[in-house]
Amino acid sequence: MAFVPRLPCLSRAFAQGARSARANPLRSGLGVLAIAVAVATLAAVHTAVEGLTLYARQSTARAFGADSFVLARVGAAGQVSRRELARKQERNPPLRRADHRFLDAHADGRFVSAPLAQRSAEVKRGSHRFENATVAGTGHRLPEIRELAIREGRFFSAGEERAGRQVAVLGHEVAEALFPGRDPLGGTVRLAGRGFTVIGVQERLGTSAGMSLDRSVWVPLPAWERAYGAAPSLQLTAHPAPGQTVAAAEDRARATLRARRRLGPGVADDFDLVAPEAARSFALAVAGRVGGVAPLLSAMALLAAIVVVANTTLVSVAQRTFEIGVRRAVGATRGQIVSEVLAEATLVALAGGALGTGVVALATDLLAGAFALDLALTPRTVALAIGHAAGAGLLAGWYPARLASRVEIIRALRAE
Repeated sequence: MAFVPRLPCLSRAFAQGARSARANPLRSGLGVLAIAVAVATLAAVHTAVEGLTLYARQSTARAFGADSFVLARVGAAGQVSRRELARKQERNPPLRRADHRFLDAHADGRFVSAPLAQRSAEVKRGSHRFENATVAGTGHRLPEIRELAIREGRFFSAGEERAGRQVAVLGHEVAEALFPGRDPLGGTVRLAGRGFTVIGVQERLGTSAGMSLDRSVWVPLPAWERAYGAAPSLQLTAHPAPGQTVAAAEDRARATLRARRRLGPGVADDFDLVAPEAARSFALAVAGRVGGVAPLLSAMALLAAIVVVANTTLVSVAQRTFEIGVRRAVGATRGQIVSEVLAEATLVALAGGALGTGVVALATDLLAGAFALDLALTPRTVALAIGHAAGAGLLAGWYPARLASRVEIIRALRAE
């Protein structure tokens, strides 16, 4: 029957293990350091994987909208041949505001949509200039589709869109460059020589697929068209309505635009419907590859730590041979000796786990603050790290504990 220590015996075993560990701080410290390095490796890799996965989802939601899709004249230009691209550009008519109005009127509660036209342009305020901003003309429902994360102020309303009011929402970089040290709300920026009142500012969004999301300027589409002229073709970005699936929303949008274009059965679409998965897929692929390597890295680091802790525990058992013999002579059982040695190795491992996890938590906080990263050591990762540390301690202590329990009392007493 396997030895299962009762709670009082377990408490005494850990007390004895703690005394043994404190009696040899250098040896115990070496074991703690080995486990700390292994646990820090495990926690850092898992935090990186979780951070990459979260980044993939958030950056896609901010750049395109979670579960969103886009109707465009030509989509995924980089994924088709030049001949196919030229054929689509020749065959597919441009998308106009009238197409969006028709789409919106016949959505039947399946999706919400907004038109989008954008170009790279200079934004000015007095002597301040911001070059190559992404100036986008869109509709008032865009915040329902994309996570715009407006830090101050608001997005423009339906009335402001219909009236073509010259109002603007600035990305973080644009606001910082044009209004250094002052509140941008209520200020005026100039686009193509026209004044636009700032009504909102986005928080820092970072990048998606290598493109900054903080260089944007959002204005009502009619105001954009007065400043820059009609776009060659609009994009119609859409998102499923609450309670609707992406597939149902896409099917309704495709059928509606086909009806608008009077395309009969069997006739190919003269537009593209694309789900902007490239950025998310890339980041998720990177996260997947890191995640695939994570178990190997963690296992190698833990194996090395187990060897170190096992060696230090063996040294401890060897140095305590006489003590173990005395305790066996006065009535200590083999099970009690096993418990004490296992307790010592486990306490060393748990101390190392706490140290390694603490270092990763501190490093994560510093990196998140310095680079504005949405990065954190999650409770799940902490539990995983501490659990692996405890398991490593038990594995490292098992063989030394078995050796200690088999010490012959007479030989042990003569060891002194």
